[in-house]
Amino acid sequence: MKIDFVLLWVDGEDPKWQEECLKYAKHHGVVFDASRYRSWDNLHYLFRAFERFTPWVNKIHFVTYGHLPSWLNVDHPKLNIVVHETYIDKKYLPLFNVNALEICFQNIPELSEYFVYFNDDTFIIDDLPKERFFKNGLPCDQLVCNAISSSSGAGHFVLNDIEVLNRHFSKKHSIKKDFFKWFHPKYGTGNLRNIALLPWPRFTGFMNPHMPQPFLKNTFEELWEKEEELLEKTVQSKFRECYNVNQYLFRYWQLAKGSFSPSGIRDMIYVEPTIEDLRNGVVSKVIEDPKYRFLCINDNSDISNKEFREAKQIVVDAFEHILPDKSEYEL
Repeated sequence: MKIDFVLLWVDGEDPKWQEECLKYAKHHGVVFDASRYRSWDNLHYLFRAFERFTPWVNKIHFVTYGHLPSWLNVDHPKLNIVVHETYIDKKYLPLFNVNALEICFQNIPELSEYFVYFNDDTFIIDDLPKERFFKNGLPCDQLVCNAISSSSGAGHFVLNDIEVLNRHFSKKHSIKKDFFKWFHPKYGTGNLRNIALLPWPRFTGFMNPHMPQPFLKNTFEELWEKEEELLEKTVQSKFRECYNVNQYLFRYWQLAKGSFSPSGIRDMIYVEPTIEDLRNGVVSKVIEDPKYRFLCINDNSDISNKEFREAKQIVVDAFEHILPDKSEYEL
């Protein structure tokens, strides 16, 4: 089984990108917030982790607007640089909408049937076997139901995803067909959520762990065949719009269809540290904890621009502790 990684990245400090983004933002009435794109300068640690903890990866498809990190070795045999125009029709470009970029992954040249989607704020911090992502030819995932909440800021996208799911699948039939995928010991207390939401006849949503997500490419191809008009409408959105769907739709499709292998997610931790948390070593403690394989560090908007340089250095020092050696992905 050849397993690829797909990694989306944008250099929010690129003047050319900022100029173009600002121009289209004004035209579409969108407020451009540069602080949303500030760089933590730690991407090279993710590539070091790929080399050290997942040497089995087949290809890394690095998706970018066109800019590249100055340290990146573009000649690495496992690296495929994918600019937006490589896999998205030029008539839709430029795009500043991550939803649109994510739902077209099936068009990436040479993408394997089995791939894992990484955000650039999610890091591997321990050895990972292939079986953590795929087992018996299926993506490993956890089917735990949820009631949709708008608190995440993406509630409307998720609601759109669920609406599509309910058009194509019967929750009752899905449970009957894959009962032991709906109720599995690896879900722990998550099974209680599934039981509590049984009275609702339609899908109400799923828990969304912020972690690297395994996909089958044919899931994307199947959805594009069935919902081309809806998906194309999202790709036409230069910025995120309330009518968009997002990459969760493809995950939900795999869950409802039973195209997954039940898995736990207790080896992953999400942190959104304050400057005080960072000063107290919260990231270092997580990295040194042997029970975690994944760490997501979300940018906390409470960290002011004045504190950001200090915060960034603390995180870099923490990663340097476990990944001090330059990888072959670096010049």
